[in-house]
Amino acid sequence: MNSMQPFTMKKIVILTSGGDSPGMNAAVRAAVRTALTNGIEVYASCSGYQGLVAEELIPLDTVAMANCIQLGGTILKTDRCLDFFEPRIRERCRDFLKEQEIDGLVVIGGDGSFRGAALLQTAGGPPVVGIPATIDNDIEGTEYTVGFDTARNTVLDAIDKIRDTASSHNRNFMVEVMGRRSGFLALDVGIAGGAEYILIPEAPMTADELAARILDPSRKKLSSIMVVAEGEHPGHTLELAKQLREKTGVIYRVCILGHTQRGGSPSALDRKIASLMGAKAIQMLIAGEHNKMVAVINDRLVPMGFPNPDHAARKVTDRTLLEINEMICK
Repeated sequence: MNSMQPFTMKKIVILTSGGDSPGMNAAVRAAVRTALTNGIEVYASCSGYQGLVAEELIPLDTVAMANCIQLGGTILKTDRCLDFFEPRIRERCRDFLKEQEIDGLVVIGGDGSFRGAALLQTAGGPPVVGIPATIDNDIEGTEYTVGFDTARNTVLDAIDKIRDTASSHNRNFMVEVMGRRSGFLALDVGIAGGAEYILIPEAPMTADELAARILDPSRKKLSSIMVVAEGEHPGHTLELAKQLREKTGVIYRVCILGHTQRGGSPSALDRKIASLMGAKAIQMLIAGEHNKMVAVINDRLVPMGFPNPDHAARKVTDRTLLEINEMICK
């Protein structure tokens, strides 16, 4: 079938997969209501692809979508289903969806979720459209992912509170935030929170390099905040703080925010973008424009091919912001 050829949609499935992010419910709500408005039946696969593996679909209607737009997490539940990447399991899910006469699939999640969706369609499964949702904002092909703004606000609120104690006691703090492969979250909250140093995977700094900056005679600060992306080793900030104490004598207290960054009521921006993405996903399915995700490019929603699974996650490529932060936080 030509990916641009429209065809009749009668029944679709929606699922949320991978790590949860604030705004997923807004996307689900918009997708469900847009589909119902177009005469399409909607079903949920709960707990991500696990619902397909278990061959369990739950019907969704407008009542099920009531009072969910303000909720964090996902009312459809989510999980990482490694079994789905086994061809025989995926083929079984394909056959189940055919038996249920499912015409389309909306997947809300990240790179791994999209990879599973693309594999399913390639194996003869239903047409699929993805909605990018991860607080890391690291999906290649889109400039924004659902949940990023809420996470920024959550982390910034924590930094502001930590700064009160840092200033009161002339103490130094290291705040570790999520971002294993990309530093978008750390960069944004570091600048907005007035962090003296921002450490991200794209601009690594050794303990020796950092110690030299801390010991620079021109440095006059009595207290400071350092924002550190977790990188490939969550919790590594504890070891970094230990090394800095040995090299500089400066004590850094460590605050690892962890999963608090994923929770909470979604911000206005995340609710808006997620809602528009949910509606757009259904419009793309109806138009026959599938095996793609809804992307944000130059503040516009556009269809974009799924990220190449062989490519790395989207990275911070412009270090200008880091350079500016160094100037304004001296």
